[in-house]
Amino acid sequence: MKEYVSSNLRNISLVGHGGSGKTTFAEAILFAAGVTNRMGSIAEGNTVSDYNHDEIERKISVSTSLLHADWRDLKFNIVDPPGYPDFMGEVKAALRVSDIAIVLVKSVEGIEVGTEIDWSFTKEYRNATLFVVDKVDAEHSNFEKVLQQIGDKLTHDAAVIQFPLNEGTGFNAVVDVLKMKLLRFDPADRGRYKEEDVPASARQAADKYREELIEKLSETDENLLNAFLENGELTGEQIRTGLRKALVERKIFPVFASAGQQLAGVTSILDFVAEYAPSPDAAPEALGYKANGTHEEVRVGCDPGADTALFIFKTISERNIGELSLFRVYSGIVMPGMDLVNQVNGKSERLGTIYVLNGKDRKEISKVIAGDIAAVVKLKDTHTNNTLSGKSSSIVMKKIEFPEPIMRVAIVSKNRHDEDKVASGLHALHEEDPTFLVEVDPELSQTVLSGQGEMHLQVVTKRLKERYGVEVDMVEPDVPYRETIRGVAADSEYKHKKQSGGRGQYGHVHLKLEPLPRGTGFEFVDAVVGGVVPGRFIPAVEKGVVEAMERGVISGHKVVDVRVALFDGTSHPVDSDEISFKIAGSMAFRKGFKEARPILLEPIYELEVLVPDEHMGDIMGDISGRRGKILGMEAEGVNQKIRAQVPLKELYKYANILRSMTQGRGIFRQKFSHYEEVPKEVAEKIIANAQKEKVEQE
Repeated sequence: MKEYVSSNLRNISLVGHGGSGKTTFAEAILFAAGVTNRMGSIAEGNTVSDYNHDEIERKISVSTSLLHADWRDLKFNIVDPPGYPDFMGEVKAALRVSDIAIVLVKSVEGIEVGTEIDWSFTKEYRNATLFVVDKVDAEHSNFEKVLQQIGDKLTHDAAVIQFPLNEGTGFNAVVDVLKMKLLRFDPADRGRYKEEDVPASARQAADKYREELIEKLSETDENLLNAFLENGELTGEQIRTGLRKALVERKIFPVFASAGQQLAGVTSILDFVAEYAPSPDAAPEALGYKANGTHEEVRVGCDPGADTALFIFKTISERNIGELSLFRVYSGIVMPGMDLVNQVNGKSERLGTIYVLNGKDRKEISKVIAGDIAAVVKLKDTHTNNTLSGKSSSIVMKKIEFPEPIMRVAIVSKNRHDEDKVASGLHALHEEDPTFLVEVDPELSQTVLSGQGEMHLQVVTKRLKERYGVEVDMVEPDVPYRETIRGVAADSEYKHKKQSGGRGQYGHVHLKLEPLPRGTGFEFVDAVVGGVVPGRFIPAVEKGVVEAMERGVISGHKVVDVRVALFDGTSHPVDSDEISFKIAGSMAFRKGFKEARPILLEPIYELEVLVPDEHMGDIMGDISGRRGKILGMEAEGVNQKIRAQVPLKELYKYANILRSMTQGRGIFRQKFSHYEEVPKEVAEKIIANAQKEKVEQE
């Protein structure tokens, strides 16, 4: 395979709201560059990037694909993550290893919630960013409206480079305001274009957009501003150097128009990226830390002659070859057979076969230089977010901070003998997709999956079936309620006495129960006077109380925030033993608990909901209907942020509900806050159901 130097690489992520045309745009790039002989179609399920069975079936991307193409003697690495909100962790991983972000925006719908999320990620990772208004061949396409939305909702530093001439169903040409030429695209010639003079009908718009571009560009650099003020224009060389610098510094964001399906606008965008967008050695240095415990920050430059450091940003499980680890080389050179050290866990890895990828198609390569992206097979102890480097190096690249899960489900194996296979399958899938979490909750006796939404978790469980042959059902997880008391049981007495011919059992205790402040936990007090309960049996009484608290009294949930004092009792010189006093302590506690005005507590979560203005009233009403308390509202960018506290019970599948109420434009975060008393009528139902289940199990 052709070898490239770092300056001849372009690392690009294609991002955008679901349905914005990323997959088709990627197909157009591969076809235009001669990688494929025909463009694949989402409808036909034969695109290069959406090759997984669940992607073909759903007709959406659910996993990141790595592609590459040669364009103008440069290697374009294209990272294509999903656009659906359930998979935003994949977007973060893609942007983390890309120098350039191409944000696709639908020409009819305009800016959507996915666009806004992706834009925030590009700010986090400081990507040079281009906006592509795609699907301008649609009947109701409105380039001007979308351009206005970009300026109003995302950035005032957007500048038109190319705008559509004949927007709508006949679209096949753009006006380039850098060249001041009309570019007419030919789908029969892989989307290549011919330059023509700008027609009179578009001249006024072209002059306006060029003037805006030059003014914005001149404001990015003092020397350019002085030249512009002196001459009223910038030279071609000043524009070229200024644009390159402004892109890297995120001071200008070019805007283009395209229709990927028609191969219109794609090749001219590739030409712009080749000419102006940064190569890895021109992009800002990457951030890392010293792995010596000091956590000292270091900057890692793109230098093929430096010590090797590569970062794993994605793990893919392939049936034929096992795990493929997708990586970017940040410094040095990587070759098969190299011995590197995982700087996260200290374990050595010998690199196996290295590939470049186009979807599922792999091609072996012998060397990967600094700045390039590739894949390696069968690493033993290295996973997503790990850094591999030479033994003399001590650099750990900054990790991807994946979004917190927002949806929980419990899974129940359809075959109870498959539980070990389920556990090992989920562990393997988690290495591939760290954005879902698995927790075996001993208190609730459930395996709980947490992820970014219902579709995300459906994909996980479907892969569990397809790859590991085990089926599970997703059910609503139980809520970890707590029991406590509001009153005092001054004297709860219980005598355990059992005689059966030989040695009997005898334990007799008096307990006092009283509530503690919320969150205090449990306190056991030895208040025995005169040795009426022998000291060797007092720990057994406490153990009996603790076991009763773990099992619960009124609903089967753990008891908290109670002080229990053992203050009296009796014993038998022969029949008393630890078991007898343990039973006596447990039963006395249960009796006293019921007398001390027991109540049920439920977990309350802090909720932050980000929604457009027009949906704020509906969302606040819905939160109130979920027994939530509104804490406040404030503007955040173009949206409103609602802060609230809501019971966990009321948040099951809230991601689906919020998306439905806001046409997919609302997002939220949640985290545990505290426990609070359950309203009486709700508590009565929970307790009644728990007691009914207990009877059925007996």
